[in-house]
Amino acid sequence: MVARREMARFWSLESLQIGTADGGTESCALADDNGSEEDYSYEELCRASPRYLQPGGEQLAINELISDGSMVYAEALWDHVTMDDQELAFKAGDVIQVLEASNKDWWWGRSEDKEAWFPASFVRGYIRQCRKHTGMFTAAQLVTIFGNIEDIYKFQRKFLKDLEKQYNKEEPHLSEIGSCFLQHQDGFAIYSEYCNNHPGACIELSNLMKQSKYRHFFEACRLLQQMIDIAIDGFLLTPVQKICKYPLQLAELLKYTTQEHSDYNNVKAAYEAMKNVACLINERKRRLESIDKIARWQVSIVSWEGQDILGRSSELIHSGELTKVSKQGKSQQRTFFLFDHQLVFCKKDLLRRDMLYMKGRIDMDEVEVLDVEDGRDKDFNVNVKNAFKIVNGATEEVHLFCGKKPGDKKRWLEACARERRRVQEDKEMGMEISENQKKQAMQNARKSRHGKIKGVSYGGCPVPPPHQSLHPIHQRHITVPTSIPQQQVFALAEPKRKPSLFWHTFNKLTPFKK
Repeated sequence: MVARREMARFWSLESLQIGTADGGTESCALADDNGSEEDYSYEELCRASPRYLQPGGEQLAINELISDGSMVYAEALWDHVTMDDQELAFKAGDVIQVLEASNKDWWWGRSEDKEAWFPASFVRGYIRQCRKHTGMFTAAQLVTIFGNIEDIYKFQRKFLKDLEKQYNKEEPHLSEIGSCFLQHQDGFAIYSEYCNNHPGACIELSNLMKQSKYRHFFEACRLLQQMIDIAIDGFLLTPVQKICKYPLQLAELLKYTTQEHSDYNNVKAAYEAMKNVACLINERKRRLESIDKIARWQVSIVSWEGQDILGRSSELIHSGELTKVSKQGKSQQRTFFLFDHQLVFCKKDLLRRDMLYMKGRIDMDEVEVLDVEDGRDKDFNVNVKNAFKIVNGATEEVHLFCGKKPGDKKRWLEACARERRRVQEDKEMGMEISENQKKQAMQNARKSRHGKIKGVSYGGCPVPPPHQSLHPIHQRHITVPTSIPQQQVFALAEPKRKPSLFWHTFNKLTPFKK
């Protein structure tokens, strides 16, 4: 019971950090100026004058910016209703010019035509202020830097409110918080998009921070809200850390919860649910890396027809060569690529065997895969060996394929069954890749191909780009800002998977090959 009580107290402290931590990225106000090369950072102010390191030094730094001629603005996070003429009334979202900030609780500012005091705690915000400065940030840059962090902030505020309701202040060891996680488990899926976007955000910020005006801009935001001395990329890492911590915290709570406790079953279920959330995020991360490779594969295929492969698919299940038999008994050697939802088959170039031409595709959602015994097939009236069929019951269309060896047939039948399971799992998990992400992957692949084409090959066909080395997913890591101690970072656990045969085969068949 003592251990349970101690753990409950620990959980209380952690839970109280949820809203502030995940909202930290937008819990800052903003200072705006022309960003000249003489702009200085907070660190430079501290080196120039030790008084900025003392309590209240941040207000001194802000006032220094104001006295230096910088226009300092803050955004209202909440409505401030007052009947006092000495106070400034405003609504959430209003922009207030900060004229004096020597007091940590009340600042003097201007809104419209009125100047008065206003509570400093009522103003903050990175994102909305950045949107107002179109000269510094494009819409695309803001999406790259902040992703869907506003959605996460709104979700976490509601989650925190519900979590605090479940906390028993009088007797913490009797708190029942497991049901709160179960109630909100679907909402945690929004972290997936953010985690996938985070590496790109770090790259974009790194490029911006090379210019002094951006360093000055973000540092002023931090100072105005009296935030701890961590750069913006450190605050942007917080949601990634938070979603990784939940399974660890729940596991620890479960460890100190007896089976007789009323919350035991819910905590256990919550632990499993949050592990599944982490797995879903990992899987989406893996799929995003996969669609980049698939997009590059598609643009290398000559005479591609119809919808982009990413229109319906996000993973290649199996690939290899098969003999396709027509109703007339004609045999054709083709290279097949089985993706989720569809099977694409190509023909090798007669002269350049590493060049592929698209010849067709089969919708795997509308068909049934059947094993065929060795011997004469009654539908095609031909002798077959190591064969299987793909039958469309609606159109009565039948495709007959033969492998060179019994092992080939077995692998394809297993792959087709695996493809169906993967589609069902994706449906159950809610696995989706946004249209924007698919579009971006195809655009990047086409730009890469266009930039590497040096001429044309046989018959005026473009020369495919050379093969690019691909690193295993498990070797890639989340970018960690240097201002965050390594021991504070909880990296997503990469799911263990068998090496895919696709890229091994791809290296042998790819038109990217030098």
